[in-house]
Amino acid sequence: MSKDRSSRRFYRAESTHDLSSFMDRGRAASDENRWTFECAWEVANKVGGIYTVIRSKAFVSTEEMGDNYCLLGPYKEQCARTEVEEGEFPSDSPLLTAVNAMRSKGYKLHTGTWLVDGNPQIVLFDIGSGAWQLDANKQELWDTCSVGIPHLDVEANDAVILGFMVAQFISEFREAVEGRGGVPARVVAQFHEWQAGTGLIVLRVRHVDVATVFTTHATLLGRYLCAGNTDFYNNLDKFSVDEEAGKRQIYHRYCMERAASHMAHIFTTVSDITGYEAEYLLKRKPDIITPNGLNVKKFSALHEFQNLHALAKDKIHEFVRGHFYGHFNFDLDKTLYFFIAGRYEFGNKGADIFIEALARLNHYLKSSGSEVTVVAFLIFPAKTNNFNVESLRGHALTKSLRDTIQHVQQRVGARMYDVCLRGHVPEPTELLLKEDTVRLKRCIYALQRDGLPPVTTHNVVDDWSDPVLNSIRRCELFNTVNDSVKVIFHPEFLTSTNPLFGLEYEEFVRGCHLGVFPSYYEPWGYTPAECTVMGIPSITTNLSGFGCFMQEHIADPMSYGIYVVDRRYISLEGSVQQLAQYMYDFTKMSRRQRIIQRNRTERLSDLLDWRNLGIYYRQARARALRTVYPEYVDHADVQLERAFTYPRPLSEPPSPAHSRATTPAASVHGSDSEEDEVDDEKELAELRISHD
Repeated sequence: MSKDRSSRRFYRAESTHDLSSFMDRGRAASDENRWTFECAWEVANKVGGIYTVIRSKAFVSTEEMGDNYCLLGPYKEQCARTEVEEGEFPSDSPLLTAVNAMRSKGYKLHTGTWLVDGNPQIVLFDIGSGAWQLDANKQELWDTCSVGIPHLDVEANDAVILGFMVAQFISEFREAVEGRGGVPARVVAQFHEWQAGTGLIVLRVRHVDVATVFTTHATLLGRYLCAGNTDFYNNLDKFSVDEEAGKRQIYHRYCMERAASHMAHIFTTVSDITGYEAEYLLKRKPDIITPNGLNVKKFSALHEFQNLHALAKDKIHEFVRGHFYGHFNFDLDKTLYFFIAGRYEFGNKGADIFIEALARLNHYLKSSGSEVTVVAFLIFPAKTNNFNVESLRGHALTKSLRDTIQHVQQRVGARMYDVCLRGHVPEPTELLLKEDTVRLKRCIYALQRDGLPPVTTHNVVDDWSDPVLNSIRRCELFNTVNDSVKVIFHPEFLTSTNPLFGLEYEEFVRGCHLGVFPSYYEPWGYTPAECTVMGIPSITTNLSGFGCFMQEHIADPMSYGIYVVDRRYISLEGSVQQLAQYMYDFTKMSRRQRIIQRNRTERLSDLLDWRNLGIYYRQARARALRTVYPEYVDHADVQLERAFTYPRPLSEPPSPAHSRATTPAASVHGSDSEEDEVDDEKELAELRISHD
C-alpha cells in the first residue's frame, strides 16, 4: 500500500497543538533560568487518579524541561522503596543547596529519580520529621488566613506539615537559584488538590517570589454532595457551601481548598464540567482547562491492537468457561464482554444505572430472540473474605477436563499413527478405547452443578448490604440459563497473579468489546480514555470530563465508538433507557462492524496523548509567569484559542475488483483479512449510524 493511501486510510486528524516542538530536554528552560516544581500528595504514592496523571505526564514534562523540572510529595516508604531510585542532586545544582538547607534545620528529605518514563527528579518529604512544627504551622494558618485545623483530623494535619515543608523548601531554592548565570530566576510551582494546596497558601502569605498554579481534579465538597444522592448539577447555584461543608465536617478542608484556588495566580481544572462545579463551589472560575492525557503506545503494525484484542479475548473465554460450568449453554463466538471498573462509588460511577440498563438489555435480547449473549463484568474493589469456592471449583474442573482431553488426544494420535503404519484406515473402536471414554465421562459428570453460577467471584463482607449485589438481586440478574445477560461482580483489582483471570487490567480491557462508564460524578474519567487508546469503544456521559471533551473535539463521537449518555438534561429513567438502547444497538453489530468501530476508536489515541494535551499545562505555567513577571517573554508562546474538531471519519472508494477474492472466503480468527477493508465508502451504513 502506498504511503499516501495508507495515511488516508488510517486517517488521524493532527492536533493543532503539539508539545513535541518544545521538547528540548530543558535547554530553553536552562537558558531562561526557568524552573518548575510540581507538588501533589500522590507523587510516587499510588492512591487514586492523580497518581496516574502525574506519572503518565512525567515523560513529556522532563522532555520539555529536563533537570529544571522537579516533583515534590510526601515520603511513603511502601511505594517509594519500589518506585524511587534514591540519590543526591549534582553538586552544582541549586536543588542540592535547598535540600541541604532543609536538612540542616532538622527536616528529613529523600531525593533521587522516579522510576517511570522520563525519570523525573523527585524530592520526598518525611512528614514525621516536620511534625514538631505542627502547632506553629496551624497557628500561622489561623493568624494569616483564619483557617483552623481540628487536632483529630490526621489527614489534614499531614497536609499542613507537607505544605509548610514544601513552602520552606521552595523558599530556600529561590534564594539559592537567584542570579545564576546572570539571568533572573523564574520559578513556577504547581499544586494539585487540597492536600498539596497548603504549600501554595504559605508561599503567598510569606510573599515568596514564585508564580503559582493550583489544579483541582475534583472539588472536595462536590464529591461529598454527589455521594449523598442530591440533584447536584441542577442545584449548584443553590447550595450554601459553608453550611454543606460544615454538615459533613469538612469545613476546614474546604477552606484550605478554596483558599488555595483563590490565592493561586492561575487556577485550572481538568474539564469544563469540573470548572462549572468550581465556579459555584469554590467561587472562582478556572483560567485554563488542563485535560488529562496518557502516554500512547504506538505499534509497528497498524492493526496490532486488533490481534491483541483477539489474544486477550481468548483468555477471558477461558475464565467464562470455568465460571459458567454446568450452565455453559451459549456460544462464545456470539458472546460480547462489557465491563465497568473504578473506585467503588456506586452512584458516582454509574453502577446503579448500569445494572438497571443490563436488566433492560436482558429483556430486549430475549424478546427479540437474539442469539447474542452479554457477559457484564463489574470490577470494584470491596472488602472480601476470600475467593468464592464455586468460582475456584469451576476453574479446577475445566482445567481437569482440558488436561484429560489433551492426554486422550495424545494416546489417540499414537494409536492412529501405529494403525496407519500397518497399512489400513483405523476404526473408531481402535482409537478411542473404553478406558478413555470412561475418563471423559467422569469429567463431564463432574461438571454438573445443582445451583446457578455465582454472581460474584469472592465472598463479599456483609453482602446483604452491598449496593452492587442488592441492585443485582432487585433486577433479578441471577445468571440463569434463560438469561441473555450474565453478570460477574469481581470485587478486586485485576493482576496477572489473579488465580481466576491471570490478566493485568490493561490486558483485560483489550479483550473486552465495550467499556460502560455512565458516571454521574466524574471530573475526568481515565477508564474510558484508556479504552480509547486501546481501540475499545466505550460509553461515557455528558457529566464526565472525558465525555464533555469528546463532544467538544469530535464532530460525531458515536462514529468513533464513543457513546455519550445524557445524564444532565433528561430524567434518570431517560438516561437508563438511552444506555440500554446504546448497549442493545451494539449487540446487533456484526463482527466486521465491530472491527470497523475499533479501528475508528483507536484513531482518537493521538487526541489523548500527552504530547498534545501537555501544551495546556505549559500555557498555564506561562500565564502564571507573566502574571508575576510582566516583563517575562515566552519565546515559544502558544495561543490555545484556536478551536479544533475531529471531523467525521473519511471514506475511501472500494478496493479494485481484481484485488478481491473471486469466491467467498471465511475469515480466520485473529487475521487481518477483514480488518484490511475497514474504510469502505459504505462504512457508516454498515455501522447503522445516522447523521441526519
